[in-house]
Amino acid sequence: MSITDVVVVAAGRGTRFGGEIPKQFLPLGGRPLLRHCLESFVSHPSIRNVATVIHPDDRAIYDAAADGLPLLPPVAGGAVRQESVLNGLEYLNESAPDHVLIHDGARPFVGSEMIDALLAALGEHDGAIPAIPVVDSLKRGENHRIVGEAERDGLWRAQTPQAFRYPAILSAHHAQSGRGHGDDAAVARAEGLAVALVPGSEENFKVTDSKDLELAERMLRARAGDTEIRTGQGFDVHRFGPGDHVMLCGIRIENDRGLIGHSDADVALHALCDAIFGALGAGDIGAHFPPTDPRWAKADSAAFLSYASSLVTKARGRIVNLDLTLVCESPRIGPHRERMRARIATILTLEPGRVSVKATTTERLGFTGRNEGIAALAMATLELPPSSD
Repeated sequence: MSITDVVVVAAGRGTRFGGEIPKQFLPLGGRPLLRHCLESFVSHPSIRNVATVIHPDDRAIYDAAADGLPLLPPVAGGAVRQESVLNGLEYLNESAPDHVLIHDGARPFVGSEMIDALLAALGEHDGAIPAIPVVDSLKRGENHRIVGEAERDGLWRAQTPQAFRYPAILSAHHAQSGRGHGDDAAVARAEGLAVALVPGSEENFKVTDSKDLELAERMLRARAGDTEIRTGQGFDVHRFGPGDHVMLCGIRIENDRGLIGHSDADVALHALCDAIFGALGAGDIGAHFPPTDPRWAKADSAAFLSYASSLVTKARGRIVNLDLTLVCESPRIGPHRERMRARIATILTLEPGRVSVKATTTERLGFTGRNEGIAALAMATLELPPSSD
């Protein structure tokens, strides 16, 4: 029986999304986008090993995304995709598979039938790719105007995973290194390998921008059945005391006084935690991280928020939106607002657009008006399976 391994290429930066998190690690249905395709491969009975090629800076978020899956240790990617693929192929050289599948980590919906068809095609061909015939009319354009037509007969839209006999594609990548080919099928053909076409799927699309991610979310919801929307609210207060800075939303802000608390006293993250716990029906932050427990003394509150996010994932849900309001006379929030949003998004692996940070005062009324402390109010909106507990 032939041995098949997989190389999943996930070293890209995903710049079209913006923010600090590469698109392959953004949440899809409460789990990182990349994890969906990894689960498809590790659960297929014909696949032995799965190796993921990642950017070296992404090791921590990759480990979180792949937690619990039986995968090979990740491989460092190169400057361009072709280099990353070669790194992954060379990594498999010691295990010497008969066949290899090469897949883009931003394609979350890989069907087992497609994998079967690709492996079957390798019985007669050096390689095989899933593809969809072009049915729309094709136009040539310049400056947003049509300047000509192109024939669509015989044209196909290529997808991944692309399947090859391992020794042949490894040799081809070595020979074609640095040539800038668009995909692995082009590398194979440049070395004279025969590559077959098998039926692709419209569901096997590549997530390239936020609209694609929204489409993927809709597809998951349709597969899973109905979902329900839950909201939770959080409120927290910390008073000022000695110090030269405050921690707010996970960032350090210089200030003439600090905030007093058992942990780092990040009033903003504490309120966000309570909002998420509230939407889950999971108590409050004190129940999960008691202030009497010495383990949490001076703790980074980012760990609390990350834990709250893990409960959402465990419930097979996702965070739709977070809305935070800080009430204080000092420090000024405006200059730090975008850094705060970005930091919260990074902790939760969310797009920054799902995080709102606002600030207000109480017109010198009450304890915040007297500049005795800071209050934070938060709302969390979650999407969860029905009756999720």
